[in-house]
Amino acid sequence: MDETIKIIVGLGNPGREYAETRHNVGFMVVDRLAARFGAVWKADKARKAELAAGPGVLLVKPQTYMNASGESVGPLMRYFKFTPGQVFVVYDDISFPVGAMRLRAGGSAGGHNGMKSLIAHLGTEKFPRLRVGIGVPGQKNMIGHVLGKFTPEERPLLEETLAKAEEAAFVTLKEGFQAAANRFNVKKEKKPKPEPPADGAPPPAADE
Repeated sequence: MDETIKIIVGLGNPGREYAETRHNVGFMVVDRLAARFGAVWKADKARKAELAAGPGVLLVKPQTYMNASGESVGPLMRYFKFTPGQVFVVYDDISFPVGAMRLRAGGSAGGHNGMKSLIAHLGTEKFPRLRVGIGVPGQKNMIGHVLGKFTPEERPLLEETLAKAEEAAFVTLKEGFQAAANRFNVKKEKKPKPEPPADGAPPPAADE
C-alpha cells in the first residue's frame, strides 16, 4: 500500500546562474507546484533548504548544490519524523529525451549524483521518484550538457513536460503513487505482427 507523501523534493542547484539549466528541472517542477498551491518559498538555513508549505505537504528545494542534496533532505525527513516512502523526489534524467518522464517506486541512482547523495542520507533506495528527461547527451560533454540550457526548439516540449510532471506529482500526492504511475507511465503499444499466410495459401506471384 502506498505511503502518504509528505515531502516533495525537487533537485537542482541554487543560484541564478543555474536557474534555467537542464539539471534544474526538479526545481522547475516544485516551483510550479508552489505556484499552484499559492505557497511562498522561505529559506531554512538550519536545514540548508528553501521550503514552501502546501496542503498537507512540504515542498523542498535543497540549497546544498546537487551532489550534496541528501545533506538537506535526510535531516528534514528525520526532523519531521517521516519515512523515506513519504519522500517524493523529482529530478532530471539524461537517459530520456526531452518530453519523456517516468515514475518509479525505488531503485538505484543510475549515475545521478544528487540521487546518490539522497540514497546515502535516507539510508535506502526505496523512495518514490519522478525522472524527467532532459535529452541524451550523446557525444556532448556531460557536464556541459546538464549545466547547459534548453534550446529554443526544445522549450515548447519542455513546457508541456513540466506541466505533465507537475500534474503527476499532484496526483501522487492526492491519489497515491500507484494511481499516478498507472496514469502517467504510458507504455507504447506494440504493433501487431502480420498474420502468417493460411496453410495451403498460394505463394506470392513472382515478378513477371
